[in-house]
Amino acid sequence: MWFLKVFDDLQLDIVGFLAILGEGSVARNAQVTTLSSFALIPRLSPAPQAFYLHERPSRLPMKQGTVVGVYSGNVRYELNFFSNLLHTDTLQRFDVKIVRLSLSTPEGDSRAINAYPFGPLFWLAIMGAVMSIALIVLSVFWNDGMSLLATILLSLISTVIGIGSRWTLDLPEPRGDRRTVPNGDVVIYYPHGSFLIVRCEEAVARMYFTAESCNYYWNDNAYRTTALFASLMLMGGIVMLSNSTIKLQICWLGAYALLNAAYWAVAALNPAHHNWDITAFEIEHEGYEGEETPPANYTEALWRAIAITRTTEWLRTATGIAPSSQNWVHFLREAEDAAQSRPLEFSQNGKLILPHWNAQKALTDVMLGKPANVLV
Repeated sequence: MWFLKVFDDLQLDIVGFLAILGEGSVARNAQVTTLSSFALIPRLSPAPQAFYLHERPSRLPMKQGTVVGVYSGNVRYELNFFSNLLHTDTLQRFDVKIVRLSLSTPEGDSRAINAYPFGPLFWLAIMGAVMSIALIVLSVFWNDGMSLLATILLSLISTVIGIGSRWTLDLPEPRGDRRTVPNGDVVIYYPHGSFLIVRCEEAVARMYFTAESCNYYWNDNAYRTTALFASLMLMGGIVMLSNSTIKLQICWLGAYALLNAAYWAVAALNPAHHNWDITAFEIEHEGYEGEETPPANYTEALWRAIAITRTTEWLRTATGIAPSSQNWVHFLREAEDAAQSRPLEFSQNGKLILPHWNAQKALTDVMLGKPANVLV
């Protein structure tokens, strides 16, 4: 039976494959990484191939949902990146919440939304750079030229692809408007039947209806050229690494193990809280009486949203949130009358008091052709 007897007999040729492992953790934050200038720092990174895609994304991730301007009439049949970034809390089925969104950055100040300059991704870059420096020093100390070349090639990949993938975020900033504009309240409708009412100024509300885009510094031909060079450097680096001495291969093994663990840890963090700087926006939850008791069905959830906004104008556009049949039009008219039946009232703790109206019974009566329901 064969066992390892001499240290130099240890074979770690497979260690080169460690350079391409961990693509999932790297890909999760690849786009925001190339937005920051630290992407140009020469450094070791697990799975550098995750940074060069066949097609660069023209927009940031979107989610399903509908955004409606309560008074403006604007409609968007998706939740753009701005919506996903600000509202990360998951609403349960039929939940109805109210938040107030305000912009604290004065006009002419820096961008309201940008990547964190010194967030976790920055420290990952510093960690990778430190690993590169340490491996260069050890390669020189132990006279391992193959490991030295591997370190240089694999470290410069991040710089090459960082140059080719560099981009800026094109998202119109909220600005004051001296013209008379409608109030900016927004209703976000989620596919599972929940509603988020956002109270904000019109200048801020416009960002919910804007399609952000990624403006790249280099065109597709230049990007593909840098991706080609990065691929060649990756292959060359792996070959050099596989032919380095066993002592340096063990060092490489430790470096990639630490880097993979760090990248997986950062990938588990919420990007909105750790990778994107949205401190210019202040989000405050505004409660209402009965909020702690979730609606039993969609009709009740819809009624709460109507009672909070005190109008059904936002439902009369082609949003698909409520049916457009005559019975539903009649029901929505009754719901609006019930919502406006008395002035706004607030409890002693500042919560909005909604009118007591049996929405489900009213809808049933309308469907059966019975007289209008009354407040209870």
